[in-house]
Amino acid sequence: MGNTLIALAVAVVGVAGTLIASVLSPRMLARIQAEQFERQQRAADAQWIREQRVAEVEKRRACYVTANSGYRRHRIELMKYLWLVHKAEVTASARADLEETRHSMHTAFAEAQMVASDAVLRELDAMTVTLAGAYSRTLLLADGDPQPGWSFEEIQTELLRLGDRWKDMRGIMRADLGVDPGPADA
Repeated sequence: MGNTLIALAVAVVGVAGTLIASVLSPRMLARIQAEQFERQQRAADAQWIREQRVAEVEKRRACYVTANSGYRRHRIELMKYLWLVHKAEVTASARADLEETRHSMHTAFAEAQMVASDAVLRELDAMTVTLAGAYSRTLLLADGDPQPGWSFEEIQTELLRLGDRWKDMRGIMRADLGVDPGPADA
């Protein structure tokens, strides 16, 4: 009888194991698949976040390029116009060119207000104020009604000083993009 009981016990354990395995196996498989799905979901989420960050940086970079170009172009055109005022050779075409670059600068500034960092916006705001002041003083000078203390030379000096300020602004833009600011005198 001892062997019979052992054989019966082994048979019961074997049958029970087979029955339990058929119940536990799908559960374990489901758990493994759920964990695998969660890992894939986390990886996909992380990839999406990386792609969004790259797209955001690219958008800011394009904005900074446009702003930098627009502001520089307006400054150069303003310096050319100031020189024409000084030589008394202002033309309607020169005034139209100045206005076109001014509007391009304002468009670039409007775009920057939507995507630029606070540090870059502070620099652009200051640059805008300085350029607007030089613009209005230049127009008053052209009309023969200069503001006291703002002769041709003083306006020109202010516009030339903006070149140094450009280096600071460029460094802030590059730092915001995670790029080495580069040499200060480049």
